[in-house]
Amino acid sequence: MNSTLNPAAPTDVAATAAPGRLADFIALGKPGITVMVAVTAAIGYAVAARNGVDWMTLAHLVGGTVLSSAGAAALNMLMERRLDARMERTRNRPLPSGRLGTMEAVLFGSLLSAGGLVWLALGVNLLATAVSAATIFSYLVLYTPLKTRTSLCTFVGAVPGALPPVLGWAATGSLEGGALILFLILFFWQLPHFLALAWMYREDYARGGFPMLPVLDETGASTGRQAVLQTLALVVASLLPLLSGMAGEAYMAVALVLGTGFLGFAVAFAAERTRARASRLFFASITYLPLQLAALALL
Repeated sequence: MNSTLNPAAPTDVAATAAPGRLADFIALGKPGITVMVAVTAAIGYAVAARNGVDWMTLAHLVGGTVLSSAGAAALNMLMERRLDARMERTRNRPLPSGRLGTMEAVLFGSLLSAGGLVWLALGVNLLATAVSAATIFSYLVLYTPLKTRTSLCTFVGAVPGALPPVLGWAATGSLEGGALILFLILFFWQLPHFLALAWMYREDYARGGFPMLPVLDETGASTGRQAVLQTLALVVASLLPLLSGMAGEAYMAVALVLGTGFLGFAVAFAAERTRARASRLFFASITYLPLQLAALALL
């Protein structure tokens, strides 16, 4: 209806535009990944401080981690906006679609990243701040540029993805062997998780110019083999908490059941490299991780 006949129309448009922009800024921070980063950081702190969780420290840890993770995610989207525009599953993101501008992403990402680091420095400690800064650096300076250059980027990208529980451990004021064990569990979990996702969207990644292993591996044999090998490494890493005294026999039983089930999905995918099998492996991975971490924190 013409706005001259409906004076309320401009107000209605403005009212609906604001929530839309808010949703776009939230999307810019990759909320799903940010929540996972915050949860794994909290788990790392809970495991390290099993006998005495300081709830205020935990709150500052989660708050600072959410800001720094969301800021890094926004800057990552900024760096990949032209590549995202080529892919079906990412072309409707706020930047490639044009709903948000480049400068908005620069300011949003920079302010959140810096704000998160300041929050961690003031509310937690400098060690945790340093680990968070290393996470942002490895994600934006190492992993993101390598995504268009080599299939080995998956292994590099698993480093910042595995640092959040180390960040949580650092919130206690020190880093011990247990932090390395948590790092290894998250590191090896990410590899079959991402290989499954990349196989599901291999044509999309090819259009985007990302030379991931599933893009280069026409038959999928190497992809399937790597999925099995990395899941086996994850099963071994998941048993280290028992050997180090971080967890008891009840944890070992749960870890073996979860690991064996996850491995079964990886083997099935390796035997038949279809999108359906890759999808099952992907969803098995996102089921495995929270259950595994919960067992580690509680048992």
